[in-house]
Amino acid sequence: MLTSTFVLLSGVGPATERRFWQDGLLTWEHFLRQPRIAGLSPHRKQWYDAELTLAQTQFDAGHLPYFASRLPGREHWRFFPLYPSRTLYLDIETTGTSPQDGEVTVVGLHRNGETISLVRGENLTLDRLQAELDQCDLLVTFFGSSFDVPYLRAKFPRLRFPLPHFDLCFAARRVGRRGGLKQIEQEVGIERASSLRGLDGWDAVRLWAGWCAGDAAALELLRAYNAADTANLVPLAHLLYDEMLTRFGPPSADGFTSLASLRQGSPA
Repeated sequence: MLTSTFVLLSGVGPATERRFWQDGLLTWEHFLRQPRIAGLSPHRKQWYDAELTLAQTQFDAGHLPYFASRLPGREHWRFFPLYPSRTLYLDIETTGTSPQDGEVTVVGLHRNGETISLVRGENLTLDRLQAELDQCDLLVTFFGSSFDVPYLRAKFPRLRFPLPHFDLCFAARRVGRRGGLKQIEQEVGIERASSLRGLDGWDAVRLWAGWCAGDAAALELLRAYNAADTANLVPLAHLLYDEMLTRFGPPSADGFTSLASLRQGSPA
């Protein structure tokens, strides 16, 4: 999808991008091959050609921050699924709704099919968290741009986060899905273990308090709850990417596939 993106060009918004697509300019390559583009002066066409040539060079080098700085956060879904092995899914548990009156208790991290938990007082440190973040090029969260990331920044001021950041909460809203993570999971058929059904963020606070009072089972349940929150972001990200692609992507493109078609082994 990224190589079909034109809104990174100055003066090009969603309407112009869609017009390019409707005119058959489905990728940067298609645009560059045309000597003239309807509605563009020769000077602007030359300018855009130079910008897209640079963009292609950055893309080939895998330099995603170049594009993240040129695309608004709501368009960072376009980076998914470029580098699946360097995509990190993150979810946190806390003792309060704001960092001023709470602490981070558990940070769940999922990458390459493996979920790990960093727990306050055990292995949740700035260095360990930074080491995990440094191994990814794309961050995926649910409402993380408004909650998880600001909360972690407040508690670990020197923490560096990767860009781009695909926030599934706002992608869900754009395709008409409302509610929190658990509600959307139920709507789309993403399952949880029976022992975790019905648990929410307030239960996470209660479980942490139980652990602090000496209940070892409370921490294990809290870990499992957070791990489900984190790992379930994976199928949800795939589903929302396909829905965003259908609604906001180009009508078709040579060699361009949705995740659903990739899983089925057939081209889009």
